[in-house]
Amino acid sequence: MTHYGIGQWVDFSRGLIPPGRRDEMQGHLSACADCQAAFDFYAKLTRVFRRMVESVVPEDSVRKARSIFPAQPATRPKRRFRIPVTLVYDSFLVPAPAGLRSSWQAGWQALFRAGDCSVDLRVEPQLRSAKTSVVGQISNHLTPAMPMSDLQVYLKAGKQVVAETRSNRFGEFQMEYQQQTRLQLCIDLDGGAQSIQLPLKKLTDKRSIAARSKPAANAKPGGEKPV
Repeated sequence: MTHYGIGQWVDFSRGLIPPGRRDEMQGHLSACADCQAAFDFYAKLTRVFRRMVESVVPEDSVRKARSIFPAQPATRPKRRFRIPVTLVYDSFLVPAPAGLRSSWQAGWQALFRAGDCSVDLRVEPQLRSAKTSVVGQISNHLTPAMPMSDLQVYLKAGKQVVAETRSNRFGEFQMEYQQQTRLQLCIDLDGGAQSIQLPLKKLTDKRSIAARSKPAANAKPGGEKPV
């Protein structure tokens, strides 16, 4: 007796076998207990996979899963236009309440403008961990209804990409990374033809923390300055 292979029974359970051949395989099942057992297993597996495809995975779970695995540098155009960036708000330039000035592990919040886009960032050190999380949202402040989903967002230390993700349907993104100097957060627009590049402050830098405890010279809270 000639038996059918695994791939054929998988296709049979998915309804991908032509009608004539399907009748032959159906007849074979009635005479072969081994193939019947194989078909029952793959039919059950097919039903499970179909239910998984129909289920909706929470976007927060997807972001956390992506942040676990080290990112590989994506293929990007060699030439791109870097959009000029303006710093609109920097929480380190706003005096903290007197009772909070001794806490040097404070988070950092900033708002940037780049062309028609606004990027809202919050950087927080994790408790009992050397990692830091960055949460942000990109939006078009001229056309708020414009979708900013599925944009490539990544962190670079020099030429090395240390973390990478994509924005969700609200333009939100989240990543985790090891603290280091000279980090840039990059957002690719128009398939990588344009790029927004934002410097991230290193929260363990005591000079940055000192800047947070008192107003910077010639700086006004909420005032804009080029980056």
